[in-house]
Amino acid sequence: DDITRRRLGIWRHYHTTLASLEERGRIRRPIVPAGCVHNAHMYYVLLPSLAARTEVIRRMRAQSVMPVFHSVPLHSSPAGQRFARVCGPMTNTDDLSSRLLRLPLWYGMGEEVDSVIAALRRALGA
Repeated sequence: DDITRRRLGIWRHYHTTLASLEERGRIRRPIVPAGCVHNAHMYYVLLPSLAARTEVIRRMRAQSVMPVFHSVPLHSSPAGQRFARVCGPMTNTDDLSSRLLRLPLWYGMGEEVDSVIAALRRALGA
């Protein structure tokens, strides 16, 4: 319970602080539907394109902050291509996967979260 509480606090800090970037159309923050809860296991932002995500990762890493892309969609993975069955193109999945950027989040973060936010702002030129 303590770990989840601490992660939720970090998640909320990201979410509140990054609202201005979303308002300016630079990122999209996670959407949590009304009546739903989450355990704050990650915080992500969506960028406009794969090229934008790649550049933001490069710029943040140059500042010693290590964001990552989330994962390869199952249907695109080697095992997925071999064993999965999909009906039609997975356009939305591919698009969102290519733009999703996970920001560092672990329960022990303190002021580091503000460093991550500052690095993201600089990487976006915001």
